Amino acid sequence: MDKNTKRTPAALKILDAASQLFYWKGIHSIGVETIASEAGVTKKTLYDRFGSKDQLIVAYLEERDRQWKKHLDNYLDRIPDDKPLQKILSIFDALEKWLETNSQRGCAFVNALAELPEASHPGRKVIFEEKRWLKQLFATFLRHLEFDQADEIAEKLLMLHEGITVTYSMNLSTNGIASAKETVQLILNANQ
Repeated sequence: MDKNTKRTPAALKILDAASQLFYWKGIHSIGVETIASEAGVTKKTLYDRFGSKDQLIVAYLEERDRQWKKHLDNYLDRIPDDKPLQKILSIFDALEKWLETNSQRGCAFVNALAELPEASHPGRKVIFEEKRWLKQLFATFLRHLEFDQADEIAEKLLMLHEGITVTYSMNLSTNGIASAKETVQLILNANQ
């Protein structure tokens, strides 16, 4: 949550309710009255804690980002720093578990981006930063593997990562993560 948001029990209940509703029903189809009702608070409390629906959307996206990074860190921390290839592959292992437990409806960030077409919406900044961060994470590990074109290869890995998320949510991926990890190896071998 934004550092200016009051982290009261009511704010946490609002954020939890909004997160569930935004993810499963869509951002624009859910109004603040529904969120307040689901959280068991008044609209006034919602506005007191978050200021606006737009700021609640930002808090939702920031919390989703925090949860994903915490989940991913649990996988990355198990692998020694001197094994960057295994760290790259573990990102896909983490994605597999995340998809099974947290993202059956696809990527929350991509879904939100589709609903936030205004370039000035503050939620878009959170979305773009999350995707840039993941691309940079891939690039960091690729640099440790001494790839000269780390940024370009990182972009390919990001596209693969995002594609797996989409195909999983559409039930089009029968062997997605294993195939993704094979494709990572093919991409890396082609760029050596």
